[in-house]
Amino acid sequence: MGLCGNHSVPDVRFHRWLTNRAWTRDSGCAFVFRCGAGALARESSGSKAPDSTQGISGRLETAPSRSSEDQSPHPVAKNATRVGQPQFENKPCEELAAIKWRFNAWAKYPNWQQDEKIGSLMAEAADAHEIQPTFGKNRVVLEGGSIDVNGQGTLITTEECLLSRVQQRNPGMKKRDYEKIFAQHLGATNVIWLGSGIVGDDTHGHVDDITRFVSPDTVLTCVDADPKSDNYEALRENIRRLRDAVTEDGKSLATIDLPMPAPVYFEGRRLPASYANFYIANGVVLVPVFNDPNDRVALDILADIFPDREIAPIYCGDLIWGFGAIHCMTQQQPADCVET
Repeated sequence: MGLCGNHSVPDVRFHRWLTNRAWTRDSGCAFVFRCGAGALARESSGSKAPDSTQGISGRLETAPSRSSEDQSPHPVAKNATRVGQPQFENKPCEELAAIKWRFNAWAKYPNWQQDEKIGSLMAEAADAHEIQPTFGKNRVVLEGGSIDVNGQGTLITTEECLLSRVQQRNPGMKKRDYEKIFAQHLGATNVIWLGSGIVGDDTHGHVDDITRFVSPDTVLTCVDADPKSDNYEALRENIRRLRDAVTEDGKSLATIDLPMPAPVYFEGRRLPASYANFYIANGVVLVPVFNDPNDRVALDILADIFPDREIAPIYCGDLIWGFGAIHCMTQQQPADCVET
């Protein structure tokens, strides 16, 4: 039983840990279910369900020796309908694991030492087996906001974030190296590479500000209606790539347009305001809003997609000053898996 203000909250545990910043999506761990050898590896994300759908998007690392485990995360099977309660084909779930990527403050800021510890603390609190992916002798640097998954084996990321020389997370790693890591540790065997993220994103290309899975074969993706906007061409290119993309089973990917709010500035600098930074939970979708006319448009789109969930707008005009919003500061833990 937790306490929130003057109200008791059942089934909630509160932990207090020292951090450098609030963006748990990037510094924390990614929870996955590991299943027995031979099980089809997938990630716990999926069909019009909670962001526990992406209950297996990554973050964490500690003892490199743990990264050599051969068992794979096995996210939701094709007949699963609720994320966070994935069903598995033939193989029982063996344990909850925490994928801990190395966090280095987006290869940009000097103060990240406390944030780097958060993933391990999360894993310990959840009694999850911690796994630290490596490339060669080095731990893999990755943030949860840089990837989005459908829970069936498909992952979306951007070239700007993982391959650009502007902020090199993992010098020397190429597309094929990332794809191998994603398959091994997240069960994602099909990777869709978009081009760039939005202007103002200090992470340089996090996909959770532009394109998000809302079902195994459908994504919401940002569009900018203003041809003069700095985001216009980059977002159009991303849509072209999505229309050419297929899911893990070779089917075309459906896309739904999501508008952008008007540009938000602070001290002359554009901020990465985006409705795509929503968080899907059990029974509710938390949506960042910015006192913009497109707030209602975005909320209506999400209400149509998630008719069984409450759509809860949260004003993020202050949060976005820190270059993030709701999805950036949250990380779900999937519920126990259910055998078919």
